[in-house]
This record gives sequence, structure tokens and C-alpha cells, in this order.
Amino acid sequence: MSTSRKIKVVITIVALLVGYWLQQKDTNISSLGLTQTTNNSSDNFNYFPTSTTGVIIKHNGYQLSYSEQHEQAEWVAYTLDKSDIVYTNYKRPFFIEDPKVKTKSADWRNYKRSGYDKGHLCPAGDRRASKSAHDETFYTSNISPQNHEFNAGIWNKLEQKTRYWAKKYNHLYVVTGGILEPNLKTIGKEKVSVPNYFYKVLLDYTQPEIKAIAFLLPHKESNKPLSDFVVSIDELEQKTGIDFFPELPDDIENKLEASTNYKNWSFR
Repeated sequence: MSTSRKIKVVITIVALLVGYWLQQKDTNISSLGLTQTTNNSSDNFNYFPTSTTGVIIKHNGYQLSYSEQHEQAEWVAYTLDKSDIVYTNYKRPFFIEDPKVKTKSADWRNYKRSGYDKGHLCPAGDRRASKSAHDETFYTSNISPQNHEFNAGIWNKLEQKTRYWAKKYNHLYVVTGGILEPNLKTIGKEKVSVPNYFYKVLLDYTQPEIKAIAFLLPHKESNKPLSDFVVSIDELEQKTGIDFFPELPDDIENKLEASTNYKNWSFR
């Protein structure tokens, strides 16, 4: 056999082996219910939930669905990248009404002497990459009345853990809010609702493993581990009437939203 023919045979064998390896890789991913994605393709993914109010407000650093009835967002959604986690300390601005909410978001004075903190939904700590992004989180459409021990305790712990996961997994989609239901306690002249529960949903939509986790926290002080508050996304959807990830392929959405498995998320 000539040298050139030997080279052609070797090239053919290598090509066959590579093709076989790629086929097996795809099969393994499919068998786990996952999809190969890249950061670029995930950036084009529409991760925004459905709105029960039809009032969608788009800011540069986050998007929200506003509930005039409850004078706060039913959800706030945003991406959280590893590069967003910086520790620049900006001076905290005053809370102001959201200029994009036509019915006007609640005045901050509703919280004055109410006994409740102005609890961020999209935390200022998630938007320190620029001053404008940081200051944008101080619109009153992005806050909800929170008991101080809850806000500074278990809720803050979950926010810090979310930033830890963003650094570990590089890119997350975050949706958070209070459970807005009838007959809630209210504060202030504008009757801002005080949720009995708050939730946070996280989606990691990049390879090698697509995963999601959801938390439902009673609005009170707690020393329990965060893992005690893991629920299925399906449960949250039943409580809120919101479809959290309607653009996910149905097979992936069904698996992720029914699961309460948190073992593929690092809780250390």
C-alpha cells in the first residue's frame, strides 16, 4: 500500500472515531434530558415569565410585571453573570417612583413607620457592575415590605447564595417576588400588600447541565438551612398563576419544573 493511501486510511478511521464519539456525546446528553447550549445561544433565550397583570416594565438591568392592586411587582426577572458579581460600593440613592409605571408605583413614604423594610426584589448587590444599574434597583416597583429579621436574615442568605452560584455556574436567570394573593395585610395610604411568602427561581441554562431550583420562604425569621425551602416550580406556578419559563422546550420544562432535587446545586 502506498504512503498516500495509508494516510487516507488513517484519516478515514480518525474521522469515523470522532463521528462516533460525537454521536455518543449527543446520546448521553439527550438521555439526561439536557440540551447542548452555549452562552451565546442562551443569551437569545427568552427567560421572562408570563404576566397575570399585563403590565410589563423593561429597565436596563431587569424586567418586571407590575401589580397595581398590590403596589409592587408580582415578579422581577434578570440575568446574573459571573461578571456582575463585583464589590464596588456605591452610595445608596433615595427610593423613587418608577417613571415607567403609568399608574405610578407606590411612594416610599408608605413604608415610613410601617415596621417593614423596603426589601429589594432585584438586589442592589446583583447590579454593582455600574452605578446606573445599581441605582435602577431603587425604584419602588422593585421593592416589597419585608420584616427586618427576614430581610437581613434568611432572605439575605438566599441572595448571597444566588451570587455564589452565579460565580460558580457563570450565568443564571433569576425570577423573584412575593406571593400576591387576596386579603393580604397592607401598609401606607396606598395600601401596599405585605406578602406572607417570598419566592426565588433560578435557571442555569448552559452546558454541561441544564438545571433549575426554586425556593418558597415564609415571611418570617428563620435559622433553617436554605435546602428546607426548596419547592418545585410547578408548586410556585400553582400558587401564583405564573408560567415561569414558557419558552423552554416542553420536555425540558416539564422535567425541571416538576423536580425538587437540589443535589446538583452546591450548598456548601
